[in-house]
Amino acid sequence: MSDFLRNIFRMAVFILVQVYILNKIPHLHRFITPYLYYLFILWLPFSISRVGLLLVSFITGLTLDYFMMTPGLHAAACVLTGYVRPFVINILTPKDSFEFNYREPSPKAMRWAPYAVYVLILSFLHHGYMVLLEWLDFGRFLEFVIKVVATTGISMLLIFTVELLFPRRLKFRTNTP
Repeated sequence: MSDFLRNIFRMAVFILVQVYILNKIPHLHRFITPYLYYLFILWLPFSISRVGLLLVSFITGLTLDYFMMTPGLHAAACVLTGYVRPFVINILTPKDSFEFNYREPSPKAMRWAPYAVYVLILSFLHHGYMVLLEWLDFGRFLEFVIKVVATTGISMLLIFTVELLFPRRLKFRTNTP
């Protein structure tokens, strides 16, 4: 299957799981909201252009906004995640291309510790921005921080569960087109 079709299939699966499974779960607490759909953005190939990454992030967020009837909330958080992603990857991946030759981020490609930091930073950023836009105030700063940390924690748990239950077959980067 080509990378394009595989990524379209991934996006559809993540959106459907988010809308029809995770959003139907009764709330555990008012501060805990499980999100998994943005993992699609984190799994996009390293070689995707910045403009392409921002466009795909926007479409992913807008698609979820359509299903959840939240105008632009998820699109804004996804675009921010897509914008910051290349900077985080550049910091966490080795500069020597000899040791680093995978096409997309994963625990196998980046090793578990850098991958966990990568997911943590982008999850925290995604959820923090989304909660800020959702509430639009810092009046209850402690509740804001608790919601961001709790949502990031449950999302990290979901992401690592998905990584362990559904390991991906990774392709190597090559010099040939």
